[in-house]
Amino acid sequence: MSEHAKTMADAASGPSAGPPQAGPHPLGGSTVVPDGRGAVTQPSAGPPQAGPHPLGGSTVVPDGRGAVHLGKVAVLMGGTSAEREVSLMSGAGVLKALQSQGVDAHAFDPAERDVSDLKREGFERCFIALHGRRGEDGALQGALELLRIPYTGSGVMASAIAMDKIMTKRIWRFEGLPTPDWRIARSAAECEAALAVLGAPMIVKAAREGSSIGLTKVSDAAQCRAAFEAAAQFDREVLCEQFIEGDETTCPVLGEGEGAQALPVIRIVAPGGNYDYQNKYFTDEVRYLCPSGLPADEEAEIQRIVVRAYRTLGCRGWARADVMIRASDRQPFLLEINTSPGMTGHSLVPMSARAAGISYEQLCLRLLAAATLDEAAA
Repeated sequence: MSEHAKTMADAASGPSAGPPQAGPHPLGGSTVVPDGRGAVTQPSAGPPQAGPHPLGGSTVVPDGRGAVHLGKVAVLMGGTSAEREVSLMSGAGVLKALQSQGVDAHAFDPAERDVSDLKREGFERCFIALHGRRGEDGALQGALELLRIPYTGSGVMASAIAMDKIMTKRIWRFEGLPTPDWRIARSAAECEAALAVLGAPMIVKAAREGSSIGLTKVSDAAQCRAAFEAAAQFDREVLCEQFIEGDETTCPVLGEGEGAQALPVIRIVAPGGNYDYQNKYFTDEVRYLCPSGLPADEEAEIQRIVVRAYRTLGCRGWARADVMIRASDRQPFLLEINTSPGMTGHSLVPMSARAAGISYEQLCLRLLAAATLDEAAA
């Protein structure tokens, strides 16, 4: 470990002795002087890097305007959704990365502890590494708003909308964004009726689940009942969606509003075209191509519509949108957007960020520094 990293780790462990003094900011980008609450920054030249607060105690990182005091951080992981196992892997990776950068970060599992403990124990911000319901659907975000603890990712409304694939598609369609045609099914009979309209093959999935949980590709009416029942285990509303034959891609976005930017597109090549839960997280048989190998104009168009889709829903911080490119005419179609993407060894946002020159640790710090509340963001 470098001397700088050792200093960062020492700073994360608690307040250090000595009176506050003005001096160069350890990020290289600001001068830091005390203001009675911590520090005031003044821009200066130099590359941004994480480091200990010179006043003693908190790690600071740049946010484009100066320095952000990270303080005591909870990495929220686990939870009670069907994606708990993946969330624990994501959270473990984020926790290790933050701690390696000197952040006073701690694991916190809402399935095992009351969220109100976050306030009682003095946590100053949260990195949300939860996936699925009660983690990225606006419920937890609402609780953190009430506790006044800034958190990573989208706010209450954007999180709730993005978690609901049907509502997301309605908004995208209204805004003129391309998304496959769909029908809602509340019974196996309605699933069969959807197949008659949309044609085969058809995708059947839960309206409010992620990681391909409960997803089935249906080729004929005889498969509709089993497909509906598989999805209905997780949601009372089942989404029947027109299948788009072609290249499967995904594209992350970082930032907020006009400052939101797309990262490099990843093209996904799964065995037999089956990019299911098992292949996503527990095998090495899927090929992830980044650079994507797509023509430059196709990649640019995917990035354009993904950023527009992100802004349309009011997302912030980060997200990842899945896009199919129809083989017949190379038309891209938005499938869904994930506002709390995976951060495991198989996850795609870190892969795309790395291609853009952003390390896993830098990505975690950047997301954490951007943690905010709806009121503050407005």
